[in-house]
Amino acid sequence: MKVALVGIGKIARDQHAPAIAADPNWELAATVSRSGRLPDVEAYTDIGAFLAARPDVPVVSLCLPPVPRFAAAEAALSAGRHVMLEKPPGATLSECRKLADLAQASGVTLFATWHSRAAAMVEPARAWLADKALRSVVVTWKEDVRRWHPGQDWIWEPGGLGVFDPGINALSILTRILPGKAHLTEATLEVPENKQAPIAAQLRFHHPSNAPVTADFDWRQEGDQIWRIDVETEQGTLCLDGGGASLLIDGEPQTGGRDALDDEYPTLYAQMTQLIASRSSDTDFEPFRHVADAFLLGRRQPVAPFFE
Repeated sequence: MKVALVGIGKIARDQHAPAIAADPNWELAATVSRSGRLPDVEAYTDIGAFLAARPDVPVVSLCLPPVPRFAAAEAALSAGRHVMLEKPPGATLSECRKLADLAQASGVTLFATWHSRAAAMVEPARAWLADKALRSVVVTWKEDVRRWHPGQDWIWEPGGLGVFDPGINALSILTRILPGKAHLTEATLEVPENKQAPIAAQLRFHHPSNAPVTADFDWRQEGDQIWRIDVETEQGTLCLDGGGASLLIDGEPQTGGRDALDDEYPTLYAQMTQLIASRSSDTDFEPFRHVADAFLLGRRQPVAPFFE
């Protein structure tokens, strides 16, 4: 299938384009971006111009920041194109719900992707936890914004999510692996004095089992990056580490997953192939709901200004 990449930034260059190139089911037929382009690929600067000029491209993969993403997604779905959404799927839950309804009405596929769910050991973790009684869940997600998002000022603006840009990766895994649904009850959002979005957050959830579920997100981590979920159950302990790349059960490393994190985006495009073939969509917005709840419930705590 031919696909167009919309928004040619770091994630499109580092992940989407290589995943498409490696999959014989896909052909990168066009890009849409105001400034970025890829070698030897037809480029457009406007989504409307692309849709009018290339009716032969049935799939659009959106890598734009969340705030401008809705307009491009709405245009593509209205034109009868299948759409992949980078995470987060939009700037608001209302936008996401409208896109899901539009995809259904248009008879096309909408895939709200969560790349961290495609990490190698997420599904083995989910399988192990399925019949376990929870005692506690602790999520620790700490990384260096300077390393992973250099110069991306939009992430600090309203709709940019701040630390929830990586934090939603943790939430996408959490909502996939835990038996039963948790909901947020408390949040503290640490907001730099010169920014609009939080640089750190501490979250507390209620789970039907009454086991405490907490999350600690921080974008100021130096040195080793931490992407870890620890679960204690009545039947043993689970540690999902490295963003889902490694799994320990009762301290013993587990094997049998795919190759670490390298397979995340190829897996997403394989899933998109299957969704289109089955004429279905995947619009799980549960991780985004937790983020929205955090912004609603969160106590804002001013912290020192942040500069790159």
